[in-house]
Amino acid sequence: MRPLIIPGILAAFSVVIIYLAMQLKLSPPMIVGHSMQPRSFPIFLMVINLILLGILAWECWRAPPPAIELEGITTWISIATFAAFYFLTTYADFFIAIAVVMFVLSTSWGERRLHVAALISVTVPLTLFLLFDEVLKIRFPRGLITNWYYG
Repeated sequence: MRPLIIPGILAAFSVVIIYLAMQLKLSPPMIVGHSMQPRSFPIFLMVINLILLGILAWECWRAPPPAIELEGITTWISIATFAAFYFLTTYADFFIAIAVVMFVLSTSWGERRLHVAALISVTVPLTLFLLFDEVLKIRFPRGLITNWYYG
């Protein structure tokens, strides 16, 4: 019974989303045309989710998974880093947050060469920024680095 708790919680979540999507009003055919109604897509996703949860529940009932051992310090560092990512993105800059998270995660997950972790944590955000800003012409939200770059 215990392995079915998570699928049950996720199924309840899916049913709530379907209920909320059903509360959306239908758009007139003049606006929508031959495409889907706005509420169709979330309902479609949640139905797929319920089908997959049914398969997961069947597998858990048929062959219960073994007990999970307690996680080590790396898991808690990862969780704290993802929480820090939110605060860094909100109050500093998206690219600073990416660099910090990449550096902390790579070192906590076992990268011993600090110069490699630092190089990757600087190169990836820089490449992402240049790709989106210069090639795709998508501007990022303002932050410390983007304020400096955009002027």
